[in-house]
Amino acid sequence: MRPLTPADPAEIGGNRLLGRLGSGGMGTVYLARSAAGTLVAVKVIRADHAANPDFRARFRREVEAAGQLTGRWVVPVVAADPLAREPWLATPYVPGPSLAEAVGGYGPLPVRAVRTLGARLAEALAQVHATGLVHRDVKPGNILLAPDGPRLIDFGIARAEGAVTLTAVDAVLGTPGYLAPEQARTDGAVAGAPSDVFSLGCVLAYAATGHGPFGGGHAAAVVYRTVHDEPELSGLPPELLDPVLACLAKDPAARPTPDELGAVLGEDLTGPDGEDWLPPPLPRLIAERSTRALDLPAPEPTRIDAPEAAVRGLTRRRLLGAGAGLAVIGAPVAWFTTRGRARGTTPPPARALATHTLALLADLTGPGKEIGQAHERGMKLAVERHNGRSDAAFRLALRIADDGGDATRAAQVFTELAADPAVVALAGPTWDDAVPQLAVAAGAADLALLLVSADSPENALSREKWRTVVATRPAGDQLALPVIDYFSRIRPVNRTGLVEDVEGGEPASLVVQHLQQSPPSQGTLSVHRIPAGSSDFAGAVRALTEAGAEAVVYAGTSPQRAAQMARALTEGGFQGRRMGLQYAMEPAFLTAAGPAADGWAFAALFTDPLAVPAAAEFVTAHRAAYGQPPARWAAEAYDAVGLLAATLTGLVEEGRDRAGVTRRIFRTAHEGLAKPLSFDSNTHVLTRAGTAHLYQVESGAYRYLGIYPKVAPGAGR
Repeated sequence: MRPLTPADPAEIGGNRLLGRLGSGGMGTVYLARSAAGTLVAVKVIRADHAANPDFRARFRREVEAAGQLTGRWVVPVVAADPLAREPWLATPYVPGPSLAEAVGGYGPLPVRAVRTLGARLAEALAQVHATGLVHRDVKPGNILLAPDGPRLIDFGIARAEGAVTLTAVDAVLGTPGYLAPEQARTDGAVAGAPSDVFSLGCVLAYAATGHGPFGGGHAAAVVYRTVHDEPELSGLPPELLDPVLACLAKDPAARPTPDELGAVLGEDLTGPDGEDWLPPPLPRLIAERSTRALDLPAPEPTRIDAPEAAVRGLTRRRLLGAGAGLAVIGAPVAWFTTRGRARGTTPPPARALATHTLALLADLTGPGKEIGQAHERGMKLAVERHNGRSDAAFRLALRIADDGGDATRAAQVFTELAADPAVVALAGPTWDDAVPQLAVAAGAADLALLLVSADSPENALSREKWRTVVATRPAGDQLALPVIDYFSRIRPVNRTGLVEDVEGGEPASLVVQHLQQSPPSQGTLSVHRIPAGSSDFAGAVRALTEAGAEAVVYAGTSPQRAAQMARALTEGGFQGRRMGLQYAMEPAFLTAAGPAADGWAFAALFTDPLAVPAAAEFVTAHRAAYGQPPARWAAEAYDAVGLLAATLTGLVEEGRDRAGVTRRIFRTAHEGLAKPLSFDSNTHVLTRAGTAHLYQVESGAYRYLGIYPKVAPGAGR
């Protein structure tokens, strides 16, 4: 729970607000105490959404639907005002986590817990359907876990079975990955009660395995798999396979009713009702949240002081009052922790925040020291910013180690860092060749390995082998995308020449493969190879000219050899456009190529924070701390710390350890400065892996053109 802000009201509908439980694009959920003294969750919808008549009607329907329900496993509405400028509803406060939070933070539930979950949710759905309603959004986020059983919440898209929908015919209601095939149809067909059973089957699969039965990624792809593919149920315990498969039948008529499903799942469940149905540490988490809620101070009634009729002007008393008001605005956390305390009493001592350590393993003195230093500086600033937040629930520490670009040294230092129990994650290495051995070691230590600039082609081959590797950058083969786009849309050509410098190794060869499969403009691609050890760039230029190439792509990794290529093109009179990859995009290329570098475009996976408005504060802080703007990869390193902080924030205090981080991080999204960071729940790769950038050399310097899909046709020189 977070403190109230100065902009929050003191009460809503007679419910005195105590804190914020959550907020998002739709509105805010508050913890409040009702006039009767009970704790309630008050959901308030933003006025801009409420201004939409259809949305307001949908909200009113939620109130009416939830108001009809009295079952034990559903959360009823106890008060509401659908007609308010910002409509709201209040429900009893359930201190337990959502199923999504529990599985994301602590892993899949044991079989008995899943069966109990399913049996009681089936009972809840039977009661929902008996009133003529269909929930239509049964998903892990809408299921809260209480000591005696689950609670089904959020009837925002529930409606009477057979009722006319408020949405357009081609709208899809529900959550991809948990909606039924009939909900995905766009022919106006009505999804009935069996759709909730399908969704419950998806929920049970998620609870037992930690992933949905139809994968993750783009919503449209998930919906397509739901409609056309069989569910992927690897890892599902055998005793749950038959009931889950029955729920996931494509034909609604073939699915069991909630009563039938509940009978199967509830069979042979012994023990007192509600006793120990959840595995540790979830009961402890629920108890902790309950205690925090009960310990909240009783809110004071609003009091208005009588005016001082005989006093005019700003007296000392009024000045102090004005100062107190300013303190509320400037320090809402202090205000929250002291409200309700009697005047003159001593505040309780602040609880010391736990500290969690991120280790950075970087080349700080070897051949890659510039990139290593960028990591160090970006991460230091991110840690300082986090620790300076007034609402931080924990502190971060950064432990830095130098491997000097040596593989043996990297392995030794990793062992030392992994032996430190305070280290909950490790960022690095900062060079590619060290990735394979450290990835295996990180998996054995159950330690999240955050890759910022380094890459390994093996990274995407085996999720099991690389289960703790968190690649916050796209794979190197994604560099082909901006190259193809540049010569197809921005500066289109029909005949592209590709110079494959074999000394470039595997990173360059992967880009070559992509370009051969998808030539720019779907035109022709002539490939000219320069063997390892050869410097016959002039011969490559002659071959390009004979092939009629209108543009050339240099697929190599050496800045010096790229410069040789640039000079050979100029000396050979080549008039077309030239492009390289980020590996050669170094100051050494500019120096060695001289005037021949001018006009070269480059595809890269790092951004220029100077060109990103959201990074202005970071750039200012970097200049103040180091006397210069951030180098490449500094913003991405800053974002990696933000991702870890977001992951830890999503865990309860007892779960903020290595195991918690490795379970949670792939289910965490973070809006970074360089790019949004989120991962496919099945493959663990970035969901926006195509985020790449374009640069161009102008007047002896690299100029940022932008994220490649947003670069306008004809941009650059």
